[in-house]
Amino acid sequence: MEEGVFLSALKLAKIPVLVLDQKWHRLFALNGKPEEIKTVEVELNELLQQQGKATTDIKSLKKVKAKLMQNIVDNMDAVDQSKLSSEAAKKLEQDKILIDQTNEKINELEDKLLEYPKLIKEKNQELMLLTMSFCYNKMRTNTSEVHQIAKWITQVRIDLKKNIIKKQNREINNREMYTYMHDIFGKDVVDIFDIKESEELALTSKDSANARSRTEADGSDERKEHESKEPLENIDTKAVEEKEEDHAGNS
Repeated sequence: MEEGVFLSALKLAKIPVLVLDQKWHRLFALNGKPEEIKTVEVELNELLQQQGKATTDIKSLKKVKAKLMQNIVDNMDAVDQSKLSSEAAKKLEQDKILIDQTNEKINELEDKLLEYPKLIKEKNQELMLLTMSFCYNKMRTNTSEVHQIAKWITQVRIDLKKNIIKKQNREINNREMYTYMHDIFGKDVVDIFDIKESEELALTSKDSANARSRTEADGSDERKEHESKEPLENIDTKAVEEKEEDHAGNS
């Protein structure tokens, strides 16, 4: 859409005074208002305050004018105006002057009051354009981040599925290998290697414990060394030797 057509279409739109709308303020609840929007917001608030003050001043001046008019009417009710004292006549003249001044001030304020709707509408439209620019820029940024996050989630799901399958395959492979090891080498031989593997794992754990506490690690080493040797004494090594001799004979 061309810029001219775009702005012409906006002029026909009825836009509420934004600074008086709580929903407008909520647009900036997450990120706060940019400085340029804050500046125009202050200017619009000042115009609204000036408009309100002008309206209030006109009402006050009209009350003063009505009181002055009543004073003049009361003095005019005298049967013979010539009978008015010089002081009363002076007061009457002062009231007339004040009424003229009041009328001038009221006319001046009413002229300004006619200008405020146009000024407020223009400033409100300026604030609207800044607001829409901010919102669409933010939505574009949010949309870009949504796509990036969605892509990341998709990849994580793919990786998760792959790793679940990989984990299951490794577990199956371990079970199969252990079963074949038992079938090929026999339980006693596998038990010996199991103990050796346990000792190596214990040493790995011991190294980690040493990093945390040297005193506790030293005591743990002695206990683990004693515990790891005891099972070796209970293994039927004679049966293992006989099985190895039978295997050599068959060869």
